[in-house]
Amino acid sequence: MNSNALPRRVVVTGYGAVTPMGMNAAQSWAAMMDYQVGYRHIDKSQAGIQSCFMGLIDDEPNLKGIPAAIRRRLPRFARLVLGAAREAMEMAFNSASPADYYDLLDCGTIIGSGWAGQDETIVNYDSYLSTGLGSPFGCFLSMPNVATAACSLYWGLRGYQNSPIAACATGTIAIGDAFEVIRSGRASMMLAGAGESLRADLTVWNIDVLRALAREQEDIKKACCPFSLDRNGFVLSEGAAVLCLEEREAALARGATILGEIKGYGNYSDAFDFTAPADDKIARVKTIQYALKQAGLAATEIDYINAHGTSTPLNDLNETEAIKLALGEAAYSTPLSSTKSYSGHLIAAAGSFESIICLQALQHQLMPATCHLNNPDPACDLDYISEGHRPAKLQNTLNLSFGFGGANAALVIGQA
Repeated sequence: MNSNALPRRVVVTGYGAVTPMGMNAAQSWAAMMDYQVGYRHIDKSQAGIQSCFMGLIDDEPNLKGIPAAIRRRLPRFARLVLGAAREAMEMAFNSASPADYYDLLDCGTIIGSGWAGQDETIVNYDSYLSTGLGSPFGCFLSMPNVATAACSLYWGLRGYQNSPIAACATGTIAIGDAFEVIRSGRASMMLAGAGESLRADLTVWNIDVLRALAREQEDIKKACCPFSLDRNGFVLSEGAAVLCLEEREAALARGATILGEIKGYGNYSDAFDFTAPADDKIARVKTIQYALKQAGLAATEIDYINAHGTSTPLNDLNETEAIKLALGEAAYSTPLSSTKSYSGHLIAAAGSFESIICLQALQHQLMPATCHLNNPDPACDLDYISEGHRPAKLQNTLNLSFGFGGANAALVIGQA
C-alpha cells in the first residue's frame, strides 16, 4: 500500500486509562471481568444533593518525572489525563520518543473535557473572595485546553491541536477527529482522549438538580442498571482515557504493535434539546450508519456494540430504538452492553474509555456483560449480554456516545 495514498488507514498502538476501577487500563478491565463496580455510596445530602452514589478515584496518578512547570498548573482532570496519556505513550513507544520516528510537526494532540477545571475554579474564586488573592496558576486551572497543552508540552507534539467540549460524547469525538486528521494526511501520530473530574458540591449539585443523576438511595445494584425497569439516572464518575493513534504504514515500519484499527466515525447533532435526546432519533441513526459506511461494513458485520447505556429512562429507550432503526434486523442478533454499569459515567472520558474497552474485547475475544440487568425493561428488547461475560469471535466493534447538547458520535473499532 502507498503510504501517501488518501484516505490513509489509522491504527491504535497504545492506550491508557485512570478510572474508579483502576489506575491503569489493565486494572480497570480486570475489575470489570471480576464484576467489581467503581462507584460507592457517598452522602452529600447536607449539600442538597439527592444522588448518593459516585465513582471517585482515591489516588493521584503517578506524575513522577513530569516537570513542575507543567504539573503545578494542572487541575485534577488534566492530571488524570496526563497519567492516562503516559500509559498510552509507554504502550506505543516503550522507552522511546515519538521524535525517534516522526517529525514532531506531524504529531498532534486532541484532548477534551466537558467541564474541565470547574472544581478548581470554584476553590480559587472562594479564596479570592475571602483573602483578595487566588492561585497564581488560576488561569491555567480553569483553561479548558490545559490537558491538551500539557500533553503537547511534555512530548513536544507540535502538530495539529484541538480541545473538543461535547459533554458525554467528548472522548469519542476526540478520537474520531484525530482519526480524520491522520486519515487526511494532516498528521502521522495523534494522542486523543478526554478527562473529567467533578467532585465539588456545587459541580455535582449542578447536574443533580437536573434530575439526571441516580435517585436510588440504598441499593447499589439499582444505582446504575442500564436497560432495566429500575433505572433512575446515571452515576457520576471521574476519570480519563487516552489513545495513541498512528498512520498504519508508519506504525508498521517502526515495528509498533497494532492493537486495533479505527475504521469509521460518525458525528451528527440532535439540534433538539440541551439534555433530552431527539424523539425522531434521526441524528443517532445517521451517526451509526455513517460510521458503518465509512468503515465499508454492513450492519451484520458488527460483532459487538458498546452502548452509551447511561441508566437513564430517556437515553436507554431512545438508544435501543435508534440501534434498531440504524441496523434493521441485525440489531436483534448483535450483542451489546453498557459498561457504565461498572465504571459509572465518566462524562467526557466515557467514550475514550469505552473505546479502550472495545480494544480489550477484541484482544481477549470476550464481550463484557451489562451488570445489574436483573429486571429488564420489555421496551429495551435487544441482547444486552445480561447473563455474564460472553466469549465470541470478534472482528468489528461499535462504540456509541451521546451527550448533552445533542452530541452524537460513533466509532467502528476493529481488528487491524
